[in-house]
Amino acid sequence: MPKPYKGLFVLDAAQGIAGPYCGMLLAQCGADVVKLEPPKGDWSRGLSTRAESHSVMHTAFNRGKRAIVLDLTDETDRARTAKLAAKADVLIEAFRPGVAQRIGLGPENAKPDAVCISVSGFGQSGPYSERPCTDSVAQAFCGVVAINPGMDALPHRVGTQIVDVFTGLSAFAACQAALAEQAHDRATGAPPKRRHLDISLMQGAASMLVLPIAESGLLGRMPDEVNTPAGAYPAKDGVSVMFALVREPEWVTLCEVLGRPELTQDPRFKDFPTRFANKPALVAILREIFLTKTAAEWLALLQAARLLCDRVNTPLEYLAEQHVQATRAAPILDQPGLGPMPFPAIPGLGAWEPAAPALGQDTEAVLAEFGV
Repeated sequence: MPKPYKGLFVLDAAQGIAGPYCGMLLAQCGADVVKLEPPKGDWSRGLSTRAESHSVMHTAFNRGKRAIVLDLTDETDRARTAKLAAKADVLIEAFRPGVAQRIGLGPENAKPDAVCISVSGFGQSGPYSERPCTDSVAQAFCGVVAINPGMDALPHRVGTQIVDVFTGLSAFAACQAALAEQAHDRATGAPPKRRHLDISLMQGAASMLVLPIAESGLLGRMPDEVNTPAGAYPAKDGVSVMFALVREPEWVTLCEVLGRPELTQDPRFKDFPTRFANKPALVAILREIFLTKTAAEWLALLQAARLLCDRVNTPLEYLAEQHVQATRAAPILDQPGLGPMPFPAIPGLGAWEPAAPALGQDTEAVLAEFGV
């Protein structure tokens, strides 16, 4: 596992998912990440399955950090916080715009060559900067919900915190770019400058929708689906099969596998645009067909024809897959207080198995180490 940030001090004053996930990825790359929390702790400690000061949500995004508690309503602790911020190579905060500056965690409190990361809902400026925002709000605002209709034809949020996670990844990528730019400055003899990165859930959500946003803006309307009738279809045993089509010949192959080659001659279904225009009729036909065999039977036929398809798994069923187990794609971490839990390996970085810290467990040690 690469450790390019060994010796880097990161003060992570963010709560929730996006900011802490960025901090955790920096820790995985070797940085010394100190998580700063209020006396009641990061609010993520109170969500999902919990034990003592730990929760699954907090563990997922704070592994490998040290944890301190400082009360930012107390004058002495605010002074300590400011001193820590002044020593940090990377400073992460996720307060409402303007709050970090008032409590000593803004860019002006950081080192002249620090990378400062501000995570917020709608960014540090603009008419909506003060609006409260969560993953769900960002999904709704940016269009994720609108392009995710359910079987009831109503829009639905994606059932996990995809915006938070993607925004945390984006913050990590932007931080790495800033650190690389500083390294270039030093290599050329130029003094490295402080970087302030404005990271918002809004931009995180919108970045995931780069294709529909670009095409909608170009056309002035919502674009057609690109691969009708791709989707999930329940089979005879109640398990659903998901398939996708990316080339027209795959439609011909699909119809042959389904035992309905005549569908390729139906003028309603001749190509992607006409299949989208007649989607309700086509989906109804395919649903009836898929109900004639079990999911395993369909997958054997579809995969033998090299079509893009797989079983619709729950997360628990994913963990049971032999490929997941053989490749150690979700190694087990034994989190004190909670017990053993599987966590997906990070692509390119691998498994990250140190435990997440208890609330304030390193306060005295960290304050002594940094002389504050």
